[in-house]
Amino acid sequence: MRDIQEVYNELQENKKEQKEIRREYKDALANANEFEETEEKLKELREKKKQIETMTQSRFGARWDQMEKLKAKAEELNQMMSDIAMSNLVEGKAVAIKDEYDNDYEPVYKITFKKVA
Repeated sequence: MRDIQEVYNELQENKKEQKEIRREYKDALANANEFEETEEKLKELREKKKQIETMTQSRFGARWDQMEKLKAKAEELNQMMSDIAMSNLVEGKAVAIKDEYDNDYEPVYKITFKKVA
């Protein structure tokens, strides 16, 4: 198995090369006249879309507010499930859930690294 530092160094080199290619790509797009025109049209359409969405949301009134509350509650419940699963894992308990169709779900754990001050 490879050393973790070696893999990290390779990842950093990969990211540097991606950044360089991305910069070259953006420069090439900036030199394309049609791209700039299309971007302006896209910006106008996004603004129009946002206006339509805002107008429709205001028409929905309390129903839209209810959906926003449900969305926030879903995020809260997902975080709670995550916390419970981690606690159960640390205690050595099995972690699994079933939906209404009897499909089994098991947690997926992900390790990421963050820079230490």
